[in-house]
Amino acid sequence: MRGLSRTTKLLIIVVVAACSALILLNMFELNNIKDSTKPAQYEKAVKVKQPKFVIYTKDGKTGHLKHVYNLLRRLGYEEAKIEENWDVLWSHPYPFTILPALKHLQPHQKVNHFPGSGFITNKANLATMNIPYVPKAFRLPNDKQLLFEYVKRNPKKVFVQKSNHHRGIQISNVNELDLSANGTFVQEYVDRPLLVDGYKFDIGVYTILTSVDPLRVYIYNGDVLFRFCPEKYHPFDPKKVDKYVIGDDYLPTWKVPSLKKYFTDGGFSMKDSFDAYMREIGKEPEKVWKEVKSAIQDVYLKTEMSILNLLSQYKTKRTFFEMVRFDFVIDEDLNVFIMEANMSPNLSSQHFPPNSILYEQVLYSLLSLVGVGQHVHQQSLIRTREEIIMQVNSKQTSVYPEICGTRCETCMAPECQICQRCLTDDMKHTLQSAYLEHINRHECRRVFPPSMTQKEAAQNYVLDSYSPENQMMYRWFKGKCLQDKSWCE
Repeated sequence: MRGLSRTTKLLIIVVVAACSALILLNMFELNNIKDSTKPAQYEKAVKVKQPKFVIYTKDGKTGHLKHVYNLLRRLGYEEAKIEENWDVLWSHPYPFTILPALKHLQPHQKVNHFPGSGFITNKANLATMNIPYVPKAFRLPNDKQLLFEYVKRNPKKVFVQKSNHHRGIQISNVNELDLSANGTFVQEYVDRPLLVDGYKFDIGVYTILTSVDPLRVYIYNGDVLFRFCPEKYHPFDPKKVDKYVIGDDYLPTWKVPSLKKYFTDGGFSMKDSFDAYMREIGKEPEKVWKEVKSAIQDVYLKTEMSILNLLSQYKTKRTFFEMVRFDFVIDEDLNVFIMEANMSPNLSSQHFPPNSILYEQVLYSLLSLVGVGQHVHQQSLIRTREEIIMQVNSKQTSVYPEICGTRCETCMAPECQICQRCLTDDMKHTLQSAYLEHINRHECRRVFPPSMTQKEAAQNYVLDSYSPENQMMYRWFKGKCLQDKSWCE
């Protein structure tokens, strides 16, 4: 630096200082970039709040509900205790007599049973419902005389005696029955059952109730559960119950030769395997499934008011949903009969591991349908007005523009009552729920209001036997069906 002027020395110092500052600045920026690209495991852990679920059983054992746990956790839910502020309660037993707090639920909470569902799942209630799809039954001892009169008119009929515990069933004639046994009922046996490879079977159809007023019912359409008796039906012997009663150790689809070639070798569902076999032997399975839907409709329409009366005792009617499994048998003429409706159907695949796929797909479609498997993820099922409008708004629930826009000066006419300006806040909420159910249904299909074609939807026809609320719901689905045929079923 000797020999340089003071000005030159000062300039050099400034340049060096500036360069040093730039180098330090670059190093700082590089360090920031490096920090921002660190793997997630090096970042500071942040606790993310999740919506909460509770699984309730009487004895505290939950191993048989493994698939329910799996689905709720995969959907982002965190297990909680019943005393906590939960979002979803999955109760294995009927919860309303043992959990009185359920009368005061918040609107966002969900419970997997409806008050009054026992009107359907109680075996004696269902058996004596007096609808065409349920074999004739008589409660004992009150209906003893009616039973004798029926036997006199039908002397060749045989019966099974049942209770709600569903154990010890055996075919008997009327003289062998214990007609004094309280809490039991006697039901006509469905003779000439349809057989596959000589085996009697039943069909389990998963059915979902999402609303009672108005009524909305769905079935899981992706598959059904086929269970076969472990012994061939013929030569028939009423003392060998394994020939005609299906228990826990049933014969699964993949062990029935005529179905194995479709189910195992072809990779088809149980339902598709059965349908293919039926066509192979010259029978039309569509008749079976049409009658299954009609039978389920009849049951819910028959019990609708009874359930609604109990539901009126609760703070809100929108927090409940329910999945039951209806078990059907079929006779040789493809007539369909309901045997029972299981309130908490078996969802454990421990005995039959291949059934795990069916159970988890049923649960996934169910939870999506009822809004538990939400696309909007937050720390609870509470939704803001903006989030609701984002998913469904009045333009999406509007129907019949040619009527509502020109002909409805008042809201008196039935066809005008579902115009937007005529809807009550409660009905607007109902239509929003029905809309979200449809777009989130996955493999579920509507049973009630019943399906229709676009041609049928164009007709001015609503069943007079429906309640006013159900008529309004049916009209709305007809309007959506005219806009888009995917809404027809």
